[in-house]
Amino acid sequence: MVSEVKWDDRFNIGVEVVDRAHRRLFAIVNKLLAMNTDTEKNRHACKEGIKFFKNYAVKHFSEEEAYMKSINYKGYLMHKQLHDNLWEITLPALERDLETSSYSLESVRHFLSVCVGWLGGHIMIEDRAITGRIQSRWSSSNGEMGIEALEKAVIQYRNSVFEENTQIVSRHFNGEEFGKSLYYRLVYSNEEGQKIQVTLGFEERLIRHSLKAKAGIQMTQTGKIMADTVREFLQLFVKCVGESFGLSDEYELEKDNFLNRQQFSKILATEKPEYSLLFDGVYGYFSFSVKKDDA
Repeated sequence: MVSEVKWDDRFNIGVEVVDRAHRRLFAIVNKLLAMNTDTEKNRHACKEGIKFFKNYAVKHFSEEEAYMKSINYKGYLMHKQLHDNLWEITLPALERDLETSSYSLESVRHFLSVCVGWLGGHIMIEDRAITGRIQSRWSSSNGEMGIEALEKAVIQYRNSVFEENTQIVSRHFNGEEFGKSLYYRLVYSNEEGQKIQVTLGFEERLIRHSLKAKAGIQMTQTGKIMADTVREFLQLFVKCVGESFGLSDEYELEKDNFLNRQQFSKILATEKPEYSLLFDGVYGYFSFSVKKDDA
């Protein structure tokens, strides 16, 4: 996790009320990053800081949305949806994690990693898109029904197979780093040349728990045998929820590969998946992104 975020003038979009709020949000996050939650006093300070971050963020969202309306910004509804996702889904999920763990270092890292990543990515892409300098990475064609179907399928599978209370953290995951993770991509194709690409990110501690819980496998080794075990585990996961995003029997696995962090980030940033979700699997976080391509 990063230890500091620095404001840079290139983050300015040229709208004073927006740029001023962004600078303030960076300052708030930096204070949170500097805190040590090992003591009761600092845990309380962290809790109050997070509350302030939330309150200031929602104030900023309302001001930014008012500005978008005033200039008749065509991407207003999608942009507001991203704000609502953070406010109504992501922050409450992160707060549940904090509360149930009594503000453990791990849960604080989750909170800060997701928020820092969201803040930087949102400013550099979505907020700059308001001024026409860059195109939004999200399309209004990303239907909520499709997102909800994938979300429901993933949660049902994880909860029934692993008997855990999996919860959604974000319906618009932007590639934020959420812990030491393993990244994996699968590409399926049919006879017409249509492709479906699935990109997964799993915290290693969640993978270890899952393998141990269902197969009694201790993920202590590295190398081909362990890689093949993880590959089989993730391929089964995708197959079991595939119907929710159109992965029918006519599709066959064409190729798959493990990714490093940089490759994973680049795929999500440049290939613009239709669906990209982040989940809390109790023992760790994981992401599930889907992109469909026509030949």
